[in-house]
Formats: sequence, C-alpha cells, structure tokens
Amino acid sequence: MPLYEYECHNCQQVTEALQKFSDQPLTVCPKCGGQLSKLMSMNSFSLKGSGWYATDYAKSGAHDKAKTADKAEKPAATNPCGSCSSGQNAPASCEKKLQAQNAKA
Repeated sequence: MPLYEYECHNCQQVTEALQKFSDQPLTVCPKCGGQLSKLMSMNSFSLKGSGWYATDYAKSGAHDKAKTADKAEKPAATNPCGSCSSGQNAPASCEKKLQAQNAKA
C-alpha cells in the first residue's frame, strides 16, 4: 500500500497515511480539524541489481564518450613526471626524468 503525506493549511502539521489507491484522500487534519492538502513526496523506489538500464545498458554509448571527452579536457598536472606530489611547477629532477623519457622514445 502506498504511503501518502498530507499537510494541514492551519497548523502546517504533516500527516502520513497508508492508503489503498481506491481510498478517498484525507480532508480533515487529525490534530486541529483544518483542511489537508496532499503533498508530493520523494519515493524510495530504486533499481538495483543487474538487468536494469541504469546498471547494464547505460555502460556503453554516449555516456562513455562524454566521460572520455571530460578526461581529455583536464589540464596537465603540475608534476609531469608523476613522481613528486608538490603543488608547484616541476622541479629540476622532473625535468631530467622527462628529458630521459623523451630521449628513449
């Protein structure tokens, strides 16, 4: 059975009610007797496991191409050799390693 939420116009009290689809909506606040309005609330439905579009079929196609494009647009790291973790420009040791790598290629 679905869980519905209602809000009172007078006291702003939020009330939850388990109702069948065929049941009439609540109209009177149980706290103050004011008029109730049905709220639109988030559901807890989630597609988990295999066999769903979100988990299986969405892995290929335009989504992957967009991820690849995002990776290509990232700026170059400040430590081009990858061995140092300083946030500064490449130190002399990095420059030497890069020159040695380029000479081998």
